[in-house]
Amino acid sequence: MIKHLQTIALAVALAISPGAGEPRAQTQDGPQSGKPDMKPGIPLQVQVVISRFQGDKKVSSLPYTLAVNAGPPPLLRPRSQLRVGAEVPWRRMDTPVSVSGGPVEYKVFGTNIDCGATPTDDGRFQVALTIEDSSVFVDGQAVQGGVLNASEPPIMRSFRFANELTMRDGQSAQFTAATDRITGEAIRVDVTINVIK
Repeated sequence: MIKHLQTIALAVALAISPGAGEPRAQTQDGPQSGKPDMKPGIPLQVQVVISRFQGDKKVSSLPYTLAVNAGPPPLLRPRSQLRVGAEVPWRRMDTPVSVSGGPVEYKVFGTNIDCGATPTDDGRFQVALTIEDSSVFVDGQAVQGGVLNASEPPIMRSFRFANELTMRDGQSAQFTAATDRITGEAIRVDVTINVIK
């Protein structure tokens, strides 16, 4: 009888104990949670400056700033994208003179920047940068806006650049330099990165 009561008491104790007889729950971020070990990214501020020079004279300088989250490999690094530009209208050259005003077409011109970064073991960052820039050039001058109604067909000039460079916090570097065949202008891309604290 005493043995039977001891068995009942043990069964009741197990029943009211929290989590008794159940496997211990894994923590949400533990190694057995089924989720990959995701390290937090390092926030960066990346400044890209596209400058044009005619000889030694700087004729334009356009700065762009992107917030980039530097992610660890082997995962795909987070990318920051910037799209700025305009749909520029112009009248078709093959429109008959009898058509009043003529139809207007639109082309998108501007600057597209994609940037990503990966931290390295020595505390620097591998910065990947892709830039596409396009503009309209009519009668020897770059067009800033408005409807193009020039006597000569417009020239659509563009350049595309993609590269990776290892940089440290606070460093500035020249990513590329090239010469525009149409205008003779030298194009230069300078990049500065800073860790956001």
